[in-house]
Amino acid sequence: MFSTLVALVVFVGLLIVFAGVKVVPQGFQFTVERFGRYTRTLPPGLHLIVPLVDRIGRKLNMMEQVLDVPSQEIITRDNAMVTVDGVVFYQVLDAAQAAYEVATLELAILNLNMTNIRTVMGSMDLDELLSQRDRINAQLLSVVDEATQPWGVKVTRIEIKDIAPPRDLVESMGRQMKAERDKRAAILEAEGLKQAEVLKAEGQKQAQILNAEGRREAAFRDAEARERQAEAEAKAVAMVSEAVAGGEAAAVNYFVAQRYIDALQHIAAAPNNKVVLMPLEAAGVIGAIGGIAELARDALGDKAASRRIGGVPAAGA
Repeated sequence: MFSTLVALVVFVGLLIVFAGVKVVPQGFQFTVERFGRYTRTLPPGLHLIVPLVDRIGRKLNMMEQVLDVPSQEIITRDNAMVTVDGVVFYQVLDAAQAAYEVATLELAILNLNMTNIRTVMGSMDLDELLSQRDRINAQLLSVVDEATQPWGVKVTRIEIKDIAPPRDLVESMGRQMKAERDKRAAILEAEGLKQAEVLKAEGQKQAQILNAEGRREAAFRDAEARERQAEAEAKAVAMVSEAVAGGEAAAVNYFVAQRYIDALQHIAAAPNNKVVLMPLEAAGVIGAIGGIAELARDALGDKAASRRIGGVPAAGA
């Protein structure tokens, strides 16, 4: 009987000892309450508490957690009804405050986010909501993080997942976007046509300038050629005049015959005349040719005489 009682006492003692051993997993912290009052916080690891006096109060997850914000309807400043939802990332930094400063931590964070989303987004226009999500997220994070500091919680991030305007508003926005794109396309097309016309006008201007410069250069060279031709003709006329003054009628015949033959060549080379029939003064032409022959004989005779004169001293020698 006595041994049975001892065994029972030992068994109860072991149960009490095992009841005082607590193992806290990694990423969690446990609060310890003594007679219902918070005394300390147990970090991860093996711990001993006083059985029947101390007990575990709250088991808190100290890792970063994600909380979905359900969809809710919001009226913007320009009276547009939109449906908004989001997500919140938070982390418990102080287990005691998170356990005893607020009754239901997740519900409190969720309601705080929903009310601040309505406040922040309700003070903005629809265009601002759709184009400035970063600004909305920053404002929400600042407000909510400050409000949750007494709870020992750090809100690390708040993201707006979706902003859904009504269907008719989406259709009107689509028409507005299409009109804006058509407007930009028309402006770009007009700018392109304008630029093309400007470039075309510049090209025509440069072409006209180059043509004018070419014509000026050609006219300058034609004038120079005519000037040289006139100088040559003047020299020829002067030589003929000197020959006539010297009494050499053959030179006059040569000059007239050359002009006569050149005129016949121009007439024969004309593209609109295939057959040329015209009276010719054969005696005048033959006389002119005879004058040319006489000039040739005189020239040849002078050369022969000079050779004979040059050859006599050679024979005497």
